[in-house]
Parts: sequence; structure tokens; C-alpha cells
Amino acid sequence: MALFAAARQGRKDDAELGKGVWRRAHDRFRRGLDRFHQMLEGVEDEDHYNALVPLANRLAGLLPQVRAVCVAAQRRAPSAGLDIPASEGAFLNEVHRELSRAGNALATAAEAVALVRLNAGPLAAVERRAQTVHRHVAEAARLLGR
Repeated sequence: MALFAAARQGRKDDAELGKGVWRRAHDRFRRGLDRFHQMLEGVEDEDHYNALVPLANRLAGLLPQVRAVCVAAQRRAPSAGLDIPASEGAFLNEVHRELSRAGNALATAAEAVALVRLNAGPLAAVERRAQTVHRHVAEAARLLGR
């Protein structure tokens, strides 16, 4: 049954996000969340784990907003390839740039969790990177008027 659910979700994603830059930005963010949670699962120190769970939950809470931004951008400037359609001007480049930065920051947050997991990095590094993710998502939404 999960196979059919995944196929349905894929068709829904194709319809809402297209197959171009907006879909890629959304999927990259989702993969970053998956990686963050994978790293979190391996944290054995209970205090560290308990400190990281709220951060993970707040980051996961950003996915609907990222999706809404990507869906709105796809409606405004449909993309089927690797280029942002020029019809809407430079501001969509900025929206995409902020989404890309959010994905990058999320990846570095997952790396910071891995370092915490290995007792080689501070929790504060994860918190800083998580705040950066929030800022970039908020800026993308602001630029798009969401």
C-alpha cells in the first residue's frame, strides 16, 4: 500500500511543484530534514537528545511553509527545467536563492548534529544553524508575499 501512496504523492507533487527548480528546492529541504532526523536518532546522550528534539520539531514545522512558497512560485513562474523562468523578473531568483540557502543551512545543521552525536561539537552550533534555516525560509516567504 505504501507504494501506491508514494505514487499518489509523486503525482500530487508533480502537479503542485512541477519538475523544475521549485520541486528541487522543496525536495532538497525535505531531504535535509530527513538527514537531520537520521542524525538525531543516533544521539545517545539523553540531555543532548532532549535539547535537539524541539529544534528538530521546529525545523520540521517549516516544511509546509517551504512547500507553500514553492507551490506559489511554481504557479507564478512554472519551471520544468533547471532554470528559473525569466518572465517574473529577478525577485524569483532571490526567492530561489533563499530556499537554496535554507536547504544548505539545514544540511549544515544535520552535520552539526552529527558532531554533537560524536561529542565533537556544541549544541549551540546546531541552534545557530537552525536559526539560519528559519531566517532563510522566512525571507523566501516574505519575498514571495506569503
